[in-house]
Amino acid sequence: MTDEEIKELEKEVKKLKRISQEWASQMHDLVEDRLPAGYEEIPGIAQSTYDACKAWADANKRLSAATAAAAS
Repeated sequence: MTDEEIKELEKEVKKLKRISQEWASQMHDLVEDRLPAGYEEIPGIAQSTYDACKAWADANKRLSAATAAAAS
């Protein structure tokens, strides 16, 4: 993987981390402000938060592997 590709992957990881943090914030707001009345929102927000965190974790693993390979 080229340095340029690694830099692009780093940008993707940062973007996905920000998105996952935004979903986590929405989950926090639900718990703090809208429960118990907003209980029906739990599955959707939880799934979106999980998906965002998983996307970040997958991209982060790819980045780790790419940087390890580049260092070799």
